[in-house]
Amino acid sequence: MTVHYGPYGSSLRDLPRLRSTRRRRASSWDRTGGNDDRLTLAPGHTATLAEIEGAGSINHIWVTVANERMVRDPWMAEPDYLRRLVLRAYWDGETHPSVAVPLGDFFGVGHGRTTNFVSAPLQMSPEDGKGFNCFFHMPFGAGARLEITSELTQETVFFYYYIDYEELDELEDGIGRFHAQWRRSNPCPGAEQASESNSEFLLTGTNLDGTANYTILDATGRGHYVGCVLNIHNLRDTTEWNWYGEGDDMIFIDGEAWPPTLHGTGTEDYFNTAWCPTQTYCAPYHGITLPGGDNWSGHISLYRFHIEDPVPFERSIRVSIEHGHANKRSDDYSSVAYWYQAEPHMPFDLDPVEWRVPRAR
Repeated sequence: MTVHYGPYGSSLRDLPRLRSTRRRRASSWDRTGGNDDRLTLAPGHTATLAEIEGAGSINHIWVTVANERMVRDPWMAEPDYLRRLVLRAYWDGETHPSVAVPLGDFFGVGHGRTTNFVSAPLQMSPEDGKGFNCFFHMPFGAGARLEITSELTQETVFFYYYIDYEELDELEDGIGRFHAQWRRSNPCPGAEQASESNSEFLLTGTNLDGTANYTILDATGRGHYVGCVLNIHNLRDTTEWNWYGEGDDMIFIDGEAWPPTLHGTGTEDYFNTAWCPTQTYCAPYHGITLPGGDNWSGHISLYRFHIEDPVPFERSIRVSIEHGHANKRSDDYSSVAYWYQAEPHMPFDLDPVEWRVPRAR
């Protein structure tokens, strides 16, 4: 019997179904038999985490990171290390990565921070969210390569990991490849308040084309969008009502003109919450990992995963959201988009490290 990806899901109902795939693992275990179960990654170096031949599907990744001095307070000389460590993945011998994301952002929280949270595909686990888990399935037909690159300048890091996967005889047609892309606009190009009142600035104005929206994903080809993490650093300094989230989500599919088929009603609405939330909340498919401080100040991080409701596209997709109503706010936005598509994909890579590091809190 030929072993391929097959019709098997990962639900509790499917667990009794007998399978013929072969479980494999790449990890940082100590090949000498000792307890040095980690990679030692020097500044400026790249390490290969897994080099897999043939067909298969990655179904779980676990990672944790420490600096070689094991200093926790302050934890590192470069506390923005989660934006300086970069995860890349290549499928089927491709030249351009299908995954190119700062390590912390990939696992669900931005701003170079960690916090305990649980979703279906991504989790940060104790202690203090420093155990990273990914359950997105990542199939490949002719090999996979995963790499970690350090763009730190001072710190050597210890990098511990598991990459669990299934080995297949072949990958049948019709199986998309996993992609993840990081973007940032720092700050978003907004508008001056001038003589407007606070409510006029935050609540009035028009947007009838969506061209100035913050772009979460811009992809070509055939596939489906399966969600995002959106990070906002509220940069507006005021004691007045300072809600960041009046921006509508707008998803343009296959080059459609304004208005898009999928047009939302507000930032918190797209992330399945309501009424200007101030609380941390985690659900399988949506949540708020960082709700911001008083008056929505500082760091916000949200996620929305389209696991039960993926957004298909045949030729192209642009996933966007207003930065404030009518794009009038000038906050620092960053994001990770997750999607599956048939190759080849439109090439992308990361901004230089100096453009990725978080602003000071």
